[in-house]
Amino acid sequence: MTRKLYWEDAYASRFDAEVVRSEEGKVWLDKTAFYPTGGGQLNDTGTLVSGGREYKVSDVKKDGEEVLHVLDGNGKIDVGSQVQCTIDWERRYALMKHHTALHIVGAIVMKEHRGVTTGGQITETKAHLDFDCPALDRERSMEIVRKADVVVGEGREVSSRFITREEALSIPDLIRTAPGRDLINSLERVRIVDISGFDVQTDGGTHVRNTKEIGKISLLGIENKGAHRKRIIISSVL
Repeated sequence: MTRKLYWEDAYASRFDAEVVRSEEGKVWLDKTAFYPTGGGQLNDTGTLVSGGREYKVSDVKKDGEEVLHVLDGNGKIDVGSQVQCTIDWERRYALMKHHTALHIVGAIVMKEHRGVTTGGQITETKAHLDFDCPALDRERSMEIVRKADVVVGEGREVSSRFITREEALSIPDLIRTAPGRDLINSLERVRIVDISGFDVQTDGGTHVRNTKEIGKISLLGIENKGAHRKRIIISSVL
């Protein structure tokens, strides 16, 4: 099992690790701060240095309980090698800000419009959430983003922790989709992200420590994705 440093400290951009498995263009480490694509959040990129040679990490994927690092181009690092790892911090930090911003927007849609989140994606330049919420239109979406900016400006602390499955099932509105409930029922421990005094959600991604780090949330657009499904697209800039 790969030790997930990105869960321990989302701000860790440099770390040392050992290669535990290797193939041409692929590396598995004993621990990693590289986030693998998942939960709508794109993977990290960066570099590994071993034996004086630098390898670019172009993709990161979940591989069961392990994390697979895909190298750009040919190259193989021997098992047992020590590697110095650096994450593209600008990309990671943008993903963190957008992810926390989506939690705030999604919480407002759920609380005020009972909108059910059906999907989403987080990139370094923008992010979106899809909702089963026919009432969402541009005017309401603009108001939602305005209220989200108020939460951002309040400087609320953001933290994460693991709780038991039983605890998770007992928290109202923690699980907001049927697939989410099915997933939790298969887990012994559940990771939650807590925006202090505002929202608690199940989540496996990376987030900022304080909402003020997000900057201003801008509404880029709202799209109809079906009879009931609406998409809110946002961007976060300082």
